[in-house]
Amino acid sequence: MKDKLELSEVEHVADLARIELTDEEKEQYAVDLKKLLNEVEKISEIKNYDEELLITPVEHTVSLREDKNESSISFDEVKKNAPKTSGNFVEVPVMIHE
Repeated sequence: MKDKLELSEVEHVADLARIELTDEEKEQYAVDLKKLLNEVEKISEIKNYDEELLITPVEHTVSLREDKNESSISFDEVKKNAPKTSGNFVEVPVMIHE
């Protein structure tokens, strides 16, 4: 097994990423990318890797509550706590400036 990628492979990856590399960077990436690919290959060698992934070590179910239609406060109550209102609207300071 070789210990680095071919320079043409590194150049292809750099082209896909739309980055320019110096000759020194190409040499370094040839080694680094090969190390990365070797680590990814180790993961695929794990027994049963593709069969079932472990999402959480504990089995638990999600319990959802039933939606209930409840009354809300009136606008008159909202206006009592609002610093400024205009008609049926609560005025707030501008947060985003263009």
